[in-house]
Amino acid sequence: MTELAKEIIVEAADGNVESFEKIYRAYSGFVYNVALRVVNDAGAAEEVAQDVFLTVYRKLKTFAFKSSFKTWVYRIAVNRAINHAKKRSKEAERSVAFDDTMEWRLAVDPMNEHIDQAHREKVVSSLLAALNPDQRVCLVLRDLEGLSYEEIADTLETNINTVRSRLKRGRERLLTLSKEVAEHEM
Repeated sequence: MTELAKEIIVEAADGNVESFEKIYRAYSGFVYNVALRVVNDAGAAEEVAQDVFLTVYRKLKTFAFKSSFKTWVYRIAVNRAINHAKKRSKEAERSVAFDDTMEWRLAVDPMNEHIDQAHREKVVSSLLAALNPDQRVCLVLRDLEGLSYEEIADTLETNINTVRSRLKRGRERLLTLSKEVAEHEM
């Protein structure tokens, strides 16, 4: 994803719909993917993405070009996704225990790769969902989106050591959880 030209951003801030569409096309995939990995639900990810672009549209005039536009959009996306995940997490704690909601299935037909792939994706999604939102977003941005530690720190408006710590703790938690899953599936 390349940085958009300043003119496009300025035109969109002045109300040019075509320029805003260029912004949307350039960043919608990333925004949705981050939201999906953080909230772990396609419908909720679509809601978060819509909210992100409404926020971008409303606040576009306030963008001062002090940071990269990409970082600014990332920050909005991550904050909205984390807030949504935290809200859902609190709601889930009130209704059902996490262990009761986990559903692990072995692939019935080893010849059918798409079933096996769907199972792996479900396990990965479940494992990511078990992390706290701060760890989850750091892992998504680093390991799935390929951002550098510095870019993650800028996006989250935190220092690089916090990013490193969240990544380390998140990876350790994933390792523990994946061992439990492997034992459960045996």
